[in-house]
Amino acid sequence: MDKFTQATANVLATFSLAQIAALVRSDWTKVYFGAVPYLNALECLNSISDNYGADPGREIVMYFLSNATTWKGETARMVKAELNKRLKAAR
Repeated sequence: MDKFTQATANVLATFSLAQIAALVRSDWTKVYFGAVPYLNALECLNSISDNYGADPGREIVMYFLSNATTWKGETARMVKAELNKRLKAAR
């Protein structure tokens, strides 16, 4: 991992889920329809321990990731890695 990528990953680690959702929207121009409801929910969450209605944030993140497989590129890789890291830490 180069210095720029590492620095970006470090900054991404400080983002709330809502900030990550905004980054996703700015990068993923044609969001897969299956990911839309989970991306909408992410926009309302601060952390993975928050709830969206009756749904735990952890499940929202898992469902988003499972529906975001068509999102490609460096930003997608970094965001998915960060979300997976948060999932692992929340277990």
